[in-house]
Amino acid sequence: MSGHSKWATIKRAKAANDAKRGALFTRLGREIMVAAREGGPNPEANFRLRLAIDRARAANMPKENIERAIARATGQGGEAEAFEEIIYEVYLPHKVPAMIQVLTDNRNRTVAEVRRVITRAGGQMDGAAVAWQFQRKGVIVVERKTGLDPDAVFETALEAGADDIDIGDEAIEITTSVESFRAVRDALMQKGYELASAEIALVPTTYTQLDREKAEQVLNVIDALEELDDVQQVYHNLQIPAEVTA
Repeated sequence: MSGHSKWATIKRAKAANDAKRGALFTRLGREIMVAAREGGPNPEANFRLRLAIDRARAANMPKENIERAIARATGQGGEAEAFEEIIYEVYLPHKVPAMIQVLTDNRNRTVAEVRRVITRAGGQMDGAAVAWQFQRKGVIVVERKTGLDPDAVFETALEAGADDIDIGDEAIEITTSVESFRAVRDALMQKGYELASAEIALVPTTYTQLDREKAEQVLNVIDALEELDDVQQVYHNLQIPAEVTA
């Protein structure tokens, strides 16, 4: 997932100021467009589109924006817009491996922008032996709110096929195989649990530990990458120190 704790990542995103909301809607819109182009405009038959729409709604993206993105992807009212999905394997500063997922209509522009951010910070593009350090997994987060029974969440997720469940003080993080993700997600929703997030992510198999100063340097680079219009996700294996998360 994006860092050691998906919940920590969610909190960082929520803390972002509203000035970034326009960029967030652009990113979500592109994700909807790619999903609709690849699997069709019906979210009931296209699970990737269903997830993209759910994320957009969770970010309070207006309904008309969602519908417009689907229409643009399928060519309603004009030519369909085409975006290419690319994943760059890189090393962030201090040799932190990362996978950068982008959606772009101009790969030359995008790779130049990503390279500039990475190399200026002392990182390395074209990282060798990065991809094997990540696995595609389903990641579901349930925020621990008053009245929530963690044991009940645990049982529901486990019975539906979850691989791993981490019950923390603030959230319950559930990891599944790609194949079991939909069944676990649906089982939790049918029980009425509110999901803070649910996605297919690149989860690290090992983690990099750094001191606070170095960790903050890496996080600053991740923030700079996420501000690029074409970057959708930055998956990394930095185990963020508790004092930095706080």
